[in-house]
Amino acid sequence: MLSVGVIGTGFIGRGWAVCFARAGAEVRLWDPAPGAADAARGYIADMLPDLAAADLLGGNTPAAVLGRIRVVDDLADAVQAASHIQENAPENLELKTLLFRQLDVLASPDTVIASSTSALLPSAFTQELPGRGRCIVAHPVNPPHLIPLVELVPAPWTTAETLARTEGLMHQIGQSPVRLEHEIDGFLLNRIQAAVLDEAFRLVDSGLASAGAVDACLRDGLALRWVFMGPFETIDLNAPQGVRDYVDRYQPMFRRMTETMRVSADWSGPALDRIEADRRARLPREELRERQMWRDRQLMALATFRRHSLQA
Repeated sequence: MLSVGVIGTGFIGRGWAVCFARAGAEVRLWDPAPGAADAARGYIADMLPDLAAADLLGGNTPAAVLGRIRVVDDLADAVQAASHIQENAPENLELKTLLFRQLDVLASPDTVIASSTSALLPSAFTQELPGRGRCIVAHPVNPPHLIPLVELVPAPWTTAETLARTEGLMHQIGQSPVRLEHEIDGFLLNRIQAAVLDEAFRLVDSGLASAGAVDACLRDGLALRWVFMGPFETIDLNAPQGVRDYVDRYQPMFRRMTETMRVSADWSGPALDRIEADRRARLPREELRERQMWRDRQLMALATFRRHSLQA
């Protein structure tokens, strides 16, 4: 049986535990905070019936999945005999450097050590490790048990075998891995998200539209296509002769727009005041948790739809 060590048991670590366990792996949870790993396992136990009802446990029962997830008190126990380690510590370079140093000593030499970091370059915290070739970033989208994308980001010294093994494992557990050829700040997903968010803030900051109007453009417009195809497939299908025809027709229009987007918006300025006021009018702060749970239920329904409908 595949054995996986999940290090750090916040939202991302919990999601990873579900991903691995429902695929049949034995998962060992470890967290340095007393009681955190036990609380995470309890949280997972509470969510599993909803995942089963949405047919998102791969045919397993909640009890079977939970039975594959074990809390351990010692970091060495978490990585013992593990063929893959998924680290989910906070985005703190000093902390990750220290943790990876420990993992490199404790894990078997052929164990892949992957980080879920969304902001730190793998070279920044693996450079001095004797086993740095088996280290990689495997950055998921939150929550990983409902959103399948995983960005695989190698450091300059990450071996081809490490990249191939991690990609194969992600496919094996039902995730959707994408490879980067080399590391870059923000990887792929957050660079794309940054471009969208920066323009969204700019539109509100300039007084052109409310936060609600910008949200509606994505929610009721672009997102309806993007939920099952990316931007390149979208434009390939939006011109009679495909992507080149689209560029021939519309590049001048988009160039006029992008020329006005050269200066980044101030996310923390007056625009933030207007956006926050808009959001709190629509959703009081005390209802955030309830809405987060609603979001996850929608993601479950969407995941079910995608699995049954998107076979291409």
